[in-house]
Amino acid sequence: MENAIQIENLTKCFGETKVLDRINASFKKGKIYGIIGRNGSGKSMLMKCICGLIVPTSGKIIINEKRLGLDIDLPENLSGIIEEPGFLENYSAFKNLQFLTMLRNKIGKEEIISTLKKVGLDPYSKLHVGKYSMGMKQRLGIAQAIMEKPQILILDEPMNGLDNEGVEEMRKLFLDLRNEGTIIILASHNKDDVEILCDEVYEMDKGVLTKIVR
Repeated sequence: MENAIQIENLTKCFGETKVLDRINASFKKGKIYGIIGRNGSGKSMLMKCICGLIVPTSGKIIINEKRLGLDIDLPENLSGIIEEPGFLENYSAFKNLQFLTMLRNKIGKEEIISTLKKVGLDPYSKLHVGKYSMGMKQRLGIAQAIMEKPQILILDEPMNGLDNEGVEEMRKLFLDLRNEGTIIILASHNKDDVEILCDEVYEMDKGVLTKIVR
């Protein structure tokens, strides 16, 4: 099983502050990887670097044999939730996703409907997203992340705002995606999420990433 993501000596500094410190890791297809750590430990920064949103100070990120920032500017077949999803509040869930699909024209109406059903939202509802609860917005954020069937899914606290039923449904969804070959990198404060979902777990502390032996 080849490494789809290879990270080598990744370092990110802001002035004198080292946010990521010589990180080395590899992520393979069909596995869920957990990253745990306190707020401010560097988890979100690492995810932003993998997504191509932040340029590292030094080191390499190689995704499907292409080096980020050299061969490609943004990773192909990657999606995720890193910050609270932003939507057009005066439109329905379906309309919001339809607008987003116009950027790449990879999927159509049927895929949007199917994805909304997968995350437990009514694709035919006319309710504006501005009237959604926090949990419904989180479900819609997950729908946005998975609708184009990315090979790599980056999820920063994906269970935020979900009730117990919603958490169970999303766990099943993520396990199904893993079984289909998706790489999922997930940051969570919830020990149960990590225990139930993750094949391998890393801990981030002061910018240093350490693999946990389970």
